[in-house]
Parts: sequence; C-alpha cells; structure tokens
Amino acid sequence: MDGRSVAKYVEDADHIDMPHRLFTLIFPVDTANNRVLLGMKKRGFGKDKYNGFGGKVETNESIESGAIRELAEESGLLAKRVEKCGLLFFYFENDPVAMEVHVYLTSDFSGQIVETDEMAPKWYPVDKMPFEMMWADDPRWWPMVLKKQKFTARFWFLSDMATITREEIVPVESLEF
Repeated sequence: MDGRSVAKYVEDADHIDMPHRLFTLIFPVDTANNRVLLGMKKRGFGKDKYNGFGGKVETNESIESGAIRELAEESGLLAKRVEKCGLLFFYFENDPVAMEVHVYLTSDFSGQIVETDEMAPKWYPVDKMPFEMMWADDPRWWPMVLKKQKFTARFWFLSDMATITREEIVPVESLEF
C-alpha cells in the first residue's frame, strides 16, 4: 500500500489489506458570491458528470500538492491555500482496488479559469449543486462540507457505477492521521 495512504487508520478489517489508489478532489469556492466551481468531465472516468477538480496523486508529490496541481491543470486556477474537508473511499463491484479520495476546498486562488480538454468549468451556487448530473454519492456528503464538518465516508457501488449499495458517513474532528 502507498505509504501516503491513510486507509490503515480508517478502514475496517474487510478492506484494510485491499490495494488503494490515491486521488484528490478540490473545490474552488468564491465566498463573496457563495458559489463553487465545478467541472464537466469531458473524457475518461466520470465523463459527462460535474465534479470538483482532481485526479491521481503522482508518486513524487504529496497528496495536497496533487490537489493543487490537478486544479491548475484542469481549470487554470492556482490554489494558494487549501483545507482538507473530507476523505472518501469508493469500492466498485468487481474491482479489487479501492479509491481513496482526499477532498479539499480552496477560497484562496488566482488565475484565469480556462476550459481544458478534460474539464469544462462552471460556477454554481453552493446550495444549488447540479446533483442530478453528479456522482450519486455527492449529495450525501456535500451538506457536511457546507456545514464545515470534516468527515470520512465510504461508498460501495455496483459495476454500473451509479447504484450505491451501502454507505457510511462519519463526522470527524480531524483529518490528520
């Protein structure tokens, strides 16, 4: 298991030995206008869904640095400061590898928003997210983000990648392990 993974601190006995791939997810928030920047995924995993910006953490970088890099690559924005707000684990039917996703917010960023070959950015009011065009788990944990409640969550999906068969969402005091 990747030494940067925190799975050993939060996984149960059934999943602790399962391989985990590290990912990031970052949401730029315009606090003055109470809106969040989402990206419509144009290709690959999650195509045709709105989401935050993110992806795989590279071998030579910290998880936080991966989030900052992915935001810049996918939106043109440079996060100056980020705050970890959640930790997501995804288990997909017939996939032996779990996804470990570190979720961040940033309200301190610069740059010009650009559409890339991977993402088409669009602002949404934080309380009017387009959940019908997002992953099925998003409306289950986004309210915790709005309340500034840190959390860990685990979701089990069928192979259709749309149907959640089980979920666990736990508020936590800290995401430092």
